[in-house]
Amino acid sequence: MLTAYSFIAPNFLGFAIFTLGPIGFAFLLAFMNWDGSNPMEFVGLDNFFALLEDRIFKISLWNTIVYTLFSVPLTLISALAIAVLLNQKIKGRGLFRTAMFFPYVASLVAVAVVWNMVFNPDMGPVNMLLYNSGVDPQNLPGWSADKDWAMPTIILFGVWKNMGYYMVIYLAGLQGINSELYEAADIDGANSWQKFIRITVPQLTPTTFFVSVMLMIQSFKVFDHVLLLTQGGPGSSTMVLGYHLYNEAFVSWRLGYSSAIAIVLFLLVLIVTIIQFKYAKKYEE
Repeated sequence: MLTAYSFIAPNFLGFAIFTLGPIGFAFLLAFMNWDGSNPMEFVGLDNFFALLEDRIFKISLWNTIVYTLFSVPLTLISALAIAVLLNQKIKGRGLFRTAMFFPYVASLVAVAVVWNMVFNPDMGPVNMLLYNSGVDPQNLPGWSADKDWAMPTIILFGVWKNMGYYMVIYLAGLQGINSELYEAADIDGANSWQKFIRITVPQLTPTTFFVSVMLMIQSFKVFDHVLLLTQGGPGSSTMVLGYHLYNEAFVSWRLGYSSAIAIVLFLLVLIVTIIQFKYAKKYEE
């Protein structure tokens, strides 16, 4: 037994020091007023009550929900569609798989720079293409520079950046489906769409559940996309909980208040994840 614990101990110690410790400290800090230098002051639930009067917090909460509602299904559908396509025996399949996975493994900073260049409102190739297609210059999207287009830009960027990773997961799921099911469907005269709906989708249910849970957690925690593309602007149009938390912690140095935001974010993710697991369990029954 001692030998077994000795193998577990190094990893557990690292987890306890760098993960469990900060999490526990964040929970404690949520009930404190602290700027990182002066002594901590216990304020009870004041930080949480202050959230109810914080206009930026309400905006960031709504923007986070909007981002989640659109990015999760779009990423899931895109990843599944590409996986089904690249699971076929087509020429250059390996090259296309690599190309689709590349945005996920590439440097986020480099990808964001390229994205801003491609979607530049004045000289980006996307707007140039729209202009050459007959779109009036006044109606061209402003993308990340326009408060009405900034959130769709963040959503599209997130979908494009992440769908390659989930495509690989779906490919693994597709290759685990028994080919005899498709052969039986061919004998029964089923077409491609019927095989997809009646065989592929049900057989991928565990994979889809895993992908949806991971995407939901990831979308609620979105931060780096906003930081690199819009910094929460224009105005507060792309301000999300993760970026608001960052501003309060490392710009305003309201560490207790930012910890309260982190606890709310944690509870949101926890509630949504529990609902997903309960729904999946009910579906299995």
